Amino acid sequence: MDCHDESLKKHYEWRGKIETISRVSVTDNEELALAYTPGVAQPCLEIKKDVSKSFDLTRRWNTVAVITDGTAVLGLGDIGPEAGMPVMEGKSALFKAYGNVDAYPICLKTKDTNEIINTIKIISGSFGGINLEDISAPRCFEIEKRLKEELDIPVFHDDQHGTAIVMLAALLNSLKLVKKDIKDIKVVINGPGSAGIAVAKFFLASGVKHITMCGLDGILCEGEPKLNAAQQEIVKVTNLEHQHGLLKDALVGADVLIGVSGPHCVTKEMVASMAKKAILFVCANPVPEIEPEDALEAGAYIVGTGSSEYTNQINNVLVFPGLFRGALDVRASTINLEMMFAAAIGIANCVSEQELNKDYILPHAYDLNCHKCVAKEVAKAAITSGVSKLYKNLKDFKEVYE
Repeated sequence: MDCHDESLKKHYEWRGKIETISRVSVTDNEELALAYTPGVAQPCLEIKKDVSKSFDLTRRWNTVAVITDGTAVLGLGDIGPEAGMPVMEGKSALFKAYGNVDAYPICLKTKDTNEIINTIKIISGSFGGINLEDISAPRCFEIEKRLKEELDIPVFHDDQHGTAIVMLAALLNSLKLVKKDIKDIKVVINGPGSAGIAVAKFFLASGVKHITMCGLDGILCEGEPKLNAAQQEIVKVTNLEHQHGLLKDALVGADVLIGVSGPHCVTKEMVASMAKKAILFVCANPVPEIEPEDALEAGAYIVGTGSSEYTNQINNVLVFPGLFRGALDVRASTINLEMMFAAAIGIANCVSEQELNKDYILPHAYDLNCHKCVAKEVAKAAITSGVSKLYKNLKDFKEVYE
């Protein structure tokens, strides 16, 4: 039985991957009176006087909503909110296992951008953070942008920024091995959707100077009428040489390929045309842009994929549990660029110089020490960047990650 068949069998057995567990006992009249009526009226009145007390008197301080509309689920596309539920449940299980965050799957039966935004705003008072998941581009950009502007709790689109963070961590460690400077490398990103555009923006903010975006029709250039608003924005700061052509043309002499596109769109000949000690992160799921063994045979030096079947799995799981853990612990009002950088550097630093090699550039997804490190670094970055509601400076922060 292969992984897919076994997973289906297990899902029939599990009948759901998460459940609600009570934190209090309600076995007699006294316990009932304290947990519910009449005693519960007192915390209600405290919250009425000061809404921020909802973080002290309820579980809100540790809760994240994992929200999708089911339009971009894994590599399956628009399969609907109900069909996306197993993924959201799985994500919630990972939040708990790796970050001790109570996450709840919420699958919205609408594709209307305004309706999604308004729904999330309406329910936001029940949560300490919002994790957007598997919402198709370009709507996902506006949804996240407006929610970040209008809510005072962290809003994070994992398909965009979780991907960007883990990609940067992998790139930083890979560059140590190939001995190239981030400012000098030529990067090609194949797949100008939510993940690809977010990776491009984050790489540029990290010091990468030369990025070329490619899509189904080849290299993206400024002025092309087919581009959506997000693509029109990113081509203003990429492909500065205004190169035209196909993916194979963009890859000539490239140091890095980031694949967030589709299966088997990269050939061995394309890889052979890249620079010496080329780095390939081919993360299309479930089938990568090129099989790792073919890429290595063609001359690639480091290859990472989104799959656990190969070495160098580049997985968002390394990001979101620790990221939200740190943000929640200092009651951050948002997740900003400084916190994202801190997460990427924290992940990269969890691979020591002695451990680092071309088959081990990132920690394993189940490395609990890595998740603690990410939480700690994110919490500190939130404080120093001024978005923590609990701490004004680091000397007041009591570290809880030892």
